[in-house]
Amino acid sequence: MKRKFETLVSLTRKRSIQFLIGVTVFYLVLFTVEVPFVFRTGFGSITQDFVTTQHHSRLLSEENLLEKEAPTRPFKRVSQNTALGPSQVGRRKLELVSGLVFDDTTFDATRKYGSTELYKVAKHALDSGLTLWEELKSGKIKTVIEKPEDGTESCPGSISVPGSGFSGMVALPCGMTLGSHVTVVGKPKPAWADYESRISMANGENKPMMVSQFMVELQGLKTVDGEEPPRIFYFNPRLKGDWSGKPVIELNTCYRMQWGTALRCDGWKSNADEDTVDRLVKCEKWIRDDENHEEQSKATWWLSRLIGRTKKVTVDWPFPFSENKLFVLTLHAGLEGYHVTVDGRHIVSFPYHTGFTLEDATGLSLGGDIDVHSIFAASLPSTHPSFSPQRHLDLSTRWLVPPLPESGVELFIGVLSAGNHFAERMAVRKSWMQHRLIKSSKVVARFFVALNPRKEVNTELKKEAEFFGDIVIVPYMDNYDLVVLKTVAICEYGVHTVSAKYIMKGDDDTFVRVDAVLDEARNVPDDMTFYIGNINYYHKPMRYGKWAVTYEEWPEEDYPPYANGPGYIISADIARYIVSEFQMHKLRLFKMEDVSMGMWVEQFNSSKPVKYIHSLKFCQFGCIEDYYTAHYQSPRQMMCLWDKLQTRARPQCCNMR
Repeated sequence: MKRKFETLVSLTRKRSIQFLIGVTVFYLVLFTVEVPFVFRTGFGSITQDFVTTQHHSRLLSEENLLEKEAPTRPFKRVSQNTALGPSQVGRRKLELVSGLVFDDTTFDATRKYGSTELYKVAKHALDSGLTLWEELKSGKIKTVIEKPEDGTESCPGSISVPGSGFSGMVALPCGMTLGSHVTVVGKPKPAWADYESRISMANGENKPMMVSQFMVELQGLKTVDGEEPPRIFYFNPRLKGDWSGKPVIELNTCYRMQWGTALRCDGWKSNADEDTVDRLVKCEKWIRDDENHEEQSKATWWLSRLIGRTKKVTVDWPFPFSENKLFVLTLHAGLEGYHVTVDGRHIVSFPYHTGFTLEDATGLSLGGDIDVHSIFAASLPSTHPSFSPQRHLDLSTRWLVPPLPESGVELFIGVLSAGNHFAERMAVRKSWMQHRLIKSSKVVARFFVALNPRKEVNTELKKEAEFFGDIVIVPYMDNYDLVVLKTVAICEYGVHTVSAKYIMKGDDDTFVRVDAVLDEARNVPDDMTFYIGNINYYHKPMRYGKWAVTYEEWPEEDYPPYANGPGYIISADIARYIVSEFQMHKLRLFKMEDVSMGMWVEQFNSSKPVKYIHSLKFCQFGCIEDYYTAHYQSPRQMMCLWDKLQTRARPQCCNMR
């Protein structure tokens, strides 16, 4: 028995040794084959993929794990963008330029419809843009962005300008900061007769209107080329009133050449129960003509109010401005908004509710019926960051877009942007473009940008596009009246490149709740053509004033129903129609892109019914609770909105700087 056991052990050992020898030989064969493969492909890519996979498997929630990533098409070429960072192995080199086809007859100014002037401008912009793009691709353009060694510029802490030296604008080189204040000493001019008043024309009267008004504006002078300076704060006292016939003060803001919702103070104190600005009411009360105080002399009126009173007297004040009467106006930057005092008395407060920071207010403008005696600004910031695109760009692979899926996508989001909106694009990449539906390629988003007159901006734009892979360049020289071309390019990309079921247009200052927008589109039956957004009905062209639309540009008396530009969705069949009409040179172009889309949808509706879906949750101005899109959001607000979406049950707005 003992001998049999020893024989069994000896046999087992021999078999173990044979097994180990076999494993060793097999390992050597595999090692011989794998080593050249590892050296050819690179250790980093294998290791990174493994680490990324392990990282995601640990961090993704059960809900996100259920969202399977869409299959991806293989990459054609490896990016050669070594100037921006390591070679991006396995990432397809995307085409930077829009596939929209332009030829010599695309902008034929002799066509029977549309503005001939617009087509001339478009042709010139296209010719200039194509030439510039060819130079940029060839590498002939060499630019150097000059900036101070410390990355900042030094500015005075206070500024004083006498009335004799005032020319309409005072530069505030580093803008304003919390606690900054500007004081204006001036005198309103006497009223004058306006024989071309739009109010008189609207009332059907031929009598002249007596006018006395002036404007105090904080403007952003360091903004996008091709756009007028934005009105960060607009203060407009009208001594003789306007359509109301009584003195008023109107406050507003103008962002990207679009006016916000005005705050109108007409003599009634705003309700303190409503939201205040740094605990100050938005409008203070003053004596109105309909209170019958004009029937008494000021002395008699004050005497009758004071004599015999045992309780605290409520003091009423007159309108703060009078013709030919000197005033001292101080504009103060608070924590929540701007505050205006006149002769030491608080008059109005205006909250910060647009996409500006205090540092953006780099100019003080005064105009209208006013004699300026002196201007003084103090507590100004002494430094301001210099222009540097790289200051805004975070060249990290974390923000790269995922590759395009092999099959079509459900929703494509085209985002209009300008060449030097580096900060805005980076904020979008770090906020709503991180949504799981975009990261899994079920939804695709791209920026659409035209070329900038500044060559250094285009150089940086090209580098940015090559690195992130999320920019489509429409090769014309950017022009505010030609934004409509980017909208057509969005339709072309959505139809031909990603084969999207739904196509959305937005702006780079629009925050998008991707899941809510997609759900809104999914609610429409698959066989139905639709147009979803904040839709305007029965709007008429403005025939007078700065933003007038001529009869050549728009001969009709009404605009078609159209969705506001910051965010709307169309079904793919409408986009295909738009691209087809453009390629056949039959698409009518209008300088207002949202009206253009309404016009195209109306034309499509004549052959196939379109369902118009109106929702105020596609916000035109600012943000409302439970929004689908929020407009006029600064980069900081974008990040705040994204953070709130991640941490709170309901989408909430961010009224912060």
